Amino acid sequence: MANTNQARKRVRQANKARQRNASQKTNFRSSVKKVLNSISEKNSEQSKKDYLKAVSTMDKLVSKGLIHKNKAARHKSRLNKQIKSLV
Repeated sequence: MANTNQARKRVRQANKARQRNASQKTNFRSSVKKVLNSISEKNSEQSKKDYLKAVSTMDKLVSKGLIHKNKAARHKSRLNKQIKSLV
């Protein structure tokens, strides 16, 4: 356990950040799943809308450093490829 006031504060800050980061990563995974569900339903209009929201979410996480830029690019590329195959 942390002994100094500074260490206790850092523990509190780390817990807040961990919860915030976990929430944002969950939001990222949910947005990708929404796109995949609309693709599986062969709904191209809805999948395009969901894709744009997912891309926005990914870009925000990249800018905050929560996911690597190449991971976001890989997800965007694969999802876009699947959407294009619907048409």
